[in-house]
Amino acid sequence: MNLAAAARVAVVTGGAKGIGRSVCDRLAADGFLPVVWDLREGEGGHAFVACDVTDETQVVAALDRTEREHGPVAVLVNNAGLTGPSTTVADTPLAQWQTIQAVNLTGTFLCSRAVAAAMVPRGYGRIVNIASLAGKEGTPTLSAYSAAKAGVIALTKAHGKELAGTGVLVNAVAPAAIETELLQQMSAETVATMIGKSPLKRLGTVEELAELVAWLASEKCSFSTGAVFDLSGGRATY
Repeated sequence: MNLAAAARVAVVTGGAKGIGRSVCDRLAADGFLPVVWDLREGEGGHAFVACDVTDETQVVAALDRTEREHGPVAVLVNNAGLTGPSTTVADTPLAQWQTIQAVNLTGTFLCSRAVAAAMVPRGYGRIVNIASLAGKEGTPTLSAYSAAKAGVIALTKAHGKELAGTGVLVNAVAPAAIETELLQQMSAETVATMIGKSPLKRLGTVEELAELVAWLASEKCSFSTGAVFDLSGGRATY
């Protein structure tokens, strides 16, 4: 049996809106059945399983329900995340720091660990982590977010190497600022700084990001693992 063809379920965490919803729509166009793991159901009309990605028990239960109701998971897109408000390191409360790490980094770890354990025995899978250019450069006043996304990048590299040869590939996308509601959490000055750094002088779109995710989630992506793909409008030159 061609497992890549038989397993067409794509889990997208944080898929109720924004980048996640656009990724769901794009994967659906490629014939996948997107299953949204989120705290609340969105308006995209995709299959939905309630899940707090920071809770190990909920992640395990979400995977069990997803495979029981929809079939084996072929793709996991770890998209759930938040930036938090713009604060300097000196002014960042511990609770804010911990929440941002929990959603962006621990959530990616918990979902990756659970889903990879199901994928490996089947010999096929694609895991795509949504990182950020902030994880490479470090964005002032977004230290917690920058640190969490740097962790996602390192996790991607390590996990990809661990699973090499199993048929499960792990890659990440590191976008510059993408035009979503998430930017409303930041100050106008922070957003303006991000745009100013881009040679293209604009924000990226969710559709542009979804196109790259769709390739990484496909069988066409066959010789990349543990890699981080920039989507920066020309900002990243390394």
